[in-house]
This record gives sequence, C-alpha cells and structure tokens, in this order.
Amino acid sequence: MRLIGIGLVAGALTAVSSTMAVAEGHGEITVAYFLEWPMPMLSAKASGAYDEALGMKVNWVSFETGTAMSAAMASGDVQIAVSQGVPPFVVAASGGQDLQIVDVAVSYSDNDNCVVHADLEIDKMSADELAGKKVAVPLGTAAHYGFLRQMDHFGVPLDSLSIVDMPPPEGANALGQKAVDFACGYGGGLTSMKEYGNVLLTGTEKEELGILVFDVTSAPADYIAENGDVVATFLKVTADANAEWAENPSEEMLSVIAEQSGMDLEAARNAIATMKFPSVEAQLSEAWLGGNAAPFLKGVADVFVEAGSIDSALESYEDAINTGPLEAVQGM
Repeated sequence: MRLIGIGLVAGALTAVSSTMAVAEGHGEITVAYFLEWPMPMLSAKASGAYDEALGMKVNWVSFETGTAMSAAMASGDVQIAVSQGVPPFVVAASGGQDLQIVDVAVSYSDNDNCVVHADLEIDKMSADELAGKKVAVPLGTAAHYGFLRQMDHFGVPLDSLSIVDMPPPEGANALGQKAVDFACGYGGGLTSMKEYGNVLLTGTEKEELGILVFDVTSAPADYIAENGDVVATFLKVTADANAEWAENPSEEMLSVIAEQSGMDLEAARNAIATMKFPSVEAQLSEAWLGGNAAPFLKGVADVFVEAGSIDSALESYEDAINTGPLEAVQGM
C-alpha cells in the first residue's frame, strides 16, 4: 500500500498555490474545504460572515483529499483546513508536520463507508469473499482508516487485495464501470457508489466496533501561535453557523449549503442528515478534544503502522490538539 507523499502532492499543487494568499500580512487568509460535503459553515461562507468577522478576505480553495490539504498547509499556501479527516491529519503529524487540531468539524459514521458492487452479492455475512478483489480507496483519508478497520474485522488479508488510490468521485466511476469490485469514500462520492452496490456495515455497526469517523479543523501550529485571535474568530463563525442549523434547519439555509457544496438539494439533504456538528461545549468535553481525541489519534496511527501505511507513530498526540482558540470562543 502506497501513501501519496506530502512532497509529491505539494508538487501537484503548484498551479493552485500561485492563486492562494499568503496570509494575514496581506489582509487575507486561505482556507481549504471540500465540495460535495454539505456543512452549515458553507452558509456563513456564502454570506461573507467570515470576511466580516475577521476583517479580511477569506480565499476558499476546494480539495479532493485531506492529504492534499496537509501538503498545502506544509507549503504555507493554506492557513486553515476545514473538515480534514483524522487519518490524513494523523499521517501528516506522524510524519513530522507540525499541525494542530483546533475543533471537531463534523462526525459522520454513515457518510463514510465502503460499497461492494451489487453483482458480487457480497454482504457482511460473506465479506470474506472480498479476498482477491480490487478496491478503490483514497489513501491516507478517513475512508482509508475505515477500510483498514473493516477488512481487519472481516478477516480479509490486505495483501490479498489489489488496492488502487482514488479520490471518492473517481472511485465511484470505477465502481460503476466495474473497473473495481468495491470502493470506499465519503460525501458525494459515496452517494454515487451506493447507486452501484451496498455497504458492508452501517454507521451504527461501525461505531459499535469502535470505528469512529469525524473530521477536524486544523492549522499549522506556528500559524495558530501567531494568529490565535484569527483562528478563534474563524471558529466562532463556524460555531454560530452550526448553532443556527441545529436550531432552525430551514430550506433556505439548506439551499445555500447545497449550492455552495456543488450538490443538488436532495443529495445535500440526504448527506447532511447523516452528519452531526458538536457544540463548542461538547467539543471541549471528555468525549472529544478534552479527553478521548488524543488516544483515538494514537489508535489510528497504530493501525496505519501495523498496515504498513506509515513508518511510525508518535508516542502521544496530545500536542497535536490545541483547544486554546476553541476555549476563547466561549468568551466571545
């Protein structure tokens, strides 16, 4: 199994980076996000709430994978990444990149999964038949971690599989063309995959196995240290959008979110229905950044080491979590 190296991804981003802002010194910041990933914060993006609160222009750049987000932050082209998957964050941090988690962007056990082509007629009761098959997986992402844990649960040897590194939309296309036997992904890519087959485990079944799926907002540690107020203000706008959605998930707001994520209304409705957006208080609790997050990051890293996806894990990931900006939000 091959992980895309940060340097290789960074090279592929040369054309994109030329259009990105360098940061606060120029009165601008650049934020990474995903298309086909409907989140309440996209409503604030559309209204200009981030620009207004920060007093600067926010340049939004969409990415297909969390590994590409890491590369863009490593090169200084991106200051904040929204909804980066835990696995790509762990890959970067384990490799020595000084990134920190500043909030829990979304929890989505049902919106990240593996889909087996219907023609194979394989479900959770016959998953051992996946041995010898070809699978599309976006390596170094949340879907990659879920794939590893599911294969371990079903006893499918990784070395028996032909694993192809593909972003979810490409994986969906490959599954539809029967170029692969099953595919793993998230968001709109997963929605497309489900048109051709079935998931092996539901989100609830995965959670019962300890396969959590959530994304984080991350940023380079040095940027956070020098611009803590900027990061805190950014998180406050995000928290306000999440609270607005929780209190009044209106059709008007959903329409804006769908448009901003590049999805049709019903696809966005179905996707966001599987997502949870923890409050600031919840994020700072023992359940998330206040306790369980660091050990969970370590668990993800250890799984990747065992799978041969990364060379080694950090002894602890406590320093990879910075709750300072989120704590500041409580006082805003």
